[in-house]
Amino acid sequence: MPFTPAIAEQRFVLDHVARIADLAATERFAGASPDIVDAVLEGVGQFAAGEWAPLNRAGDTDGPKWTEEGVKMPAGYRQAYHDYVEGGWGTIGAPADFGGQGLPFVLASAVLETLGTANMGFALAPTLTVGAIEALLHHGTPAQQAAYLPHLATGAWTGTMNLTEPQAGSDVGALKTRAEPVGDGTYRISGTKIFISFGDHDMADNIVHLVLARTPDAPAGTRGISLFLVPKYRLDADGNPGGFNDVRVMSIEHKMGLHASPTCVLSFGDHNDCIGELIGAENGGMRAMFTMMNNARLNVGLQGVQVGEAATQKAVEFARERIQSARAGSPDKTPVAIIEHPDVRRMLMRMKAQTQAARALVYLAASMVDRADSDEAAKGRLEILTPLAKAHATDLGNEVASLGVQVHGGMGFIEETGAAQFFRDARITPIYEGTNGIQAADLVGRKLGLSNGAAFHALIADMRAEAEDAALRNLIDACDEVGRRLATANADDRLAASYPFLTMLSVAVCGWLMERQGRVAAEGGDDFAAMKRAVAAFYVEQIVPEALGLHAAASAPAASLYALSAHLFAA
Repeated sequence: MPFTPAIAEQRFVLDHVARIADLAATERFAGASPDIVDAVLEGVGQFAAGEWAPLNRAGDTDGPKWTEEGVKMPAGYRQAYHDYVEGGWGTIGAPADFGGQGLPFVLASAVLETLGTANMGFALAPTLTVGAIEALLHHGTPAQQAAYLPHLATGAWTGTMNLTEPQAGSDVGALKTRAEPVGDGTYRISGTKIFISFGDHDMADNIVHLVLARTPDAPAGTRGISLFLVPKYRLDADGNPGGFNDVRVMSIEHKMGLHASPTCVLSFGDHNDCIGELIGAENGGMRAMFTMMNNARLNVGLQGVQVGEAATQKAVEFARERIQSARAGSPDKTPVAIIEHPDVRRMLMRMKAQTQAARALVYLAASMVDRADSDEAAKGRLEILTPLAKAHATDLGNEVASLGVQVHGGMGFIEETGAAQFFRDARITPIYEGTNGIQAADLVGRKLGLSNGAAFHALIADMRAEAEDAALRNLIDACDEVGRRLATANADDRLAASYPFLTMLSVAVCGWLMERQGRVAAEGGDDFAAMKRAVAAFYVEQIVPEALGLHAAASAPAASLYALSAHLFAA
C-alpha cells in the first residue's frame, strides 16, 4: 500500500486547533507564514513517501543487527537517514541560534507525525534527539550547547535518554549507575542501562547519551540523581568526534514490535574510561530529565496518531477492494466491497474519528509548548494536557490498530498484509516514557492541584464556553464534578479513580476540539469538508456518550480494588 501523507488534515488541525496563524503573528514565529507551512507539510510528505515508507517492511522483518562493532541498521536506512539530515527535516523546530529554523514545535510535530506514519520505528531516532535538544537548551552550559546543539539540531548526531536499569524501571530512584569525579570537572561513568531506544546504530557520526547517575555520597532516592552528558565518541580539540568513550552495546532486545528501532542494553565504563559532563546542578537530574521526558511524552502521544493514521489508511484501502457477500437486506445479491457493510463502516468511522481526535489533542498540547514561555495560562494548560496527550492518544493508537486487524478479518492475522505490524508496534506506546497509569496518577496527584486548581478550572471553563452538544456539555460537567472531588480525596481513592477520570477528561477535550472542527467544516463544500463534518459528528454523537459511562468508575472509592487480598487473585 502506498503511504499518503495526511497533509489536508494536518493543515486543518494546525489552523483550527493549534491556531498557527496566531503563532506566526508573534516575532518569535514570524517565519511560520502560510506558504512556509504548506511547503514544509508537502515537502516532508514527499520525502517520507519516497524514502522512509518503502523501508518500513524491511525494518520490521529484517531489523537492526548486533555486531561486535556496534548495531548495524537494515539496508537503505543509513542513506535514508543521511537524506533526512541533508534535507533539513531535523531543523524545523530547533532554535535558530544553533542552526535550526526556529519554527513552531507544533509544526515540527506535524513533520514528525508524517515521518512516523511512514515508518514509526525509524522515526524514534529523531524523536529522542528532540528531547536531548530540549534538555541541553534548558539545562546545559553555554559550552555544552555550542559543542552539541548544532549537530543535534540537524540530526547529524542523535540523542538518547538513559533512565532504566534492570532493577529500576518506573522506580527511577532505585538506579545504581555511578559518576565519580575525575578532578577536572568531568566524571567517570559506570553502570548498565536497559531499554535504550536507538542506543546504538551506524547512521550518525556520534550518539549523545543523557544518563542519570549518582555521585558519591548522594542522597538516597530521586533526590540524589544527577544528569550527565556522555557521548559515544569524545570530542577532539576541533569539536569533532574523536576517541571512543567506553560506551558499549551489550545486546539489542527481541521485541513484540517496533523492530526498526534498536532497543539496546548499554554498558558504561567497562574499562573505567567512560567520561561524562554534568548537566545542570548536581542532584538536579530529575528536574533536568523531566524537561526531556515531558517533551518525549508528547512525542509518544504523537506515535498514537502515527500508528492510527497508518492503520486507518491500510484498513480503508483493504475495505474498498475486498469483495465479500451482498449487502444485508439488499434485493441485489451481488457481492460488494466490505466497506458497504454496516459493521465495517462502524469500524472505519471509529478509526478515522479516534485518529483525528488523537491528532487534535496532541497538536493542541504541542501548540502550548510554543506559547508556554511567554504565557502562564498556556504553561498551565500544557501541564494538564501532557498526561492526556501521552496516555489517551496511545490508547487510541492501540484501539485503532486493533480495529485495523479486525477490518482485514483473517488476513489481518497474517503478517504479510501488514495490519498486524501496526498492532504490534502500537503496544509499547502506553508503556514507555512513563506508563499510562503513571500519567493518570500525575493528572490527579499533581496537575489537578496546580495553582489551586486554576489550570484545570480554566480548561473546563473554555470547553463549557464553546461546547454545544448536550452530551458533550454533560461530560464536561461530569469531569468538573469528579475533578473537584478528587482534588480533596485521599490518595488511594484518587489513584483508584485516576484512569477512568483521565479517559473522561481526554474524551471531553477531544469532543470539544472535534465539535469545533465540524463547525468550521460546515462552511466548506469540498470532499474534505464533507468528511470532516461526518467524522466530527460521529465522534460527538457516539464516542462522547461512551465516556459518560466511566463516571461510576471515576467516582468509586478504592475499597473495591482491595476487596481481594493479594493471594486471592490466584484463586
